[in-house]
Amino acid sequence: MAVPKRRTSKSRKRKRRTHWKLNAPNLVECPQCHELKLSHRVCPECGYYKGKEVVAK
Repeated sequence: MAVPKRRTSKSRKRKRRTHWKLNAPNLVECPQCHELKLSHRVCPECGYYKGKEVVAK
């Protein structure tokens, strides 16, 4: 069974975890109402997707 020979220091552990980050969502402008929305999704403000109304408001 593999067991560490030495304890991993806080700085070494934190250096390894520096790349664990959350990414901001890529928002695009809705061509109908010009609000920001997630790409490839129905606009939550106007209910349009690809120029067609798919959710009635």
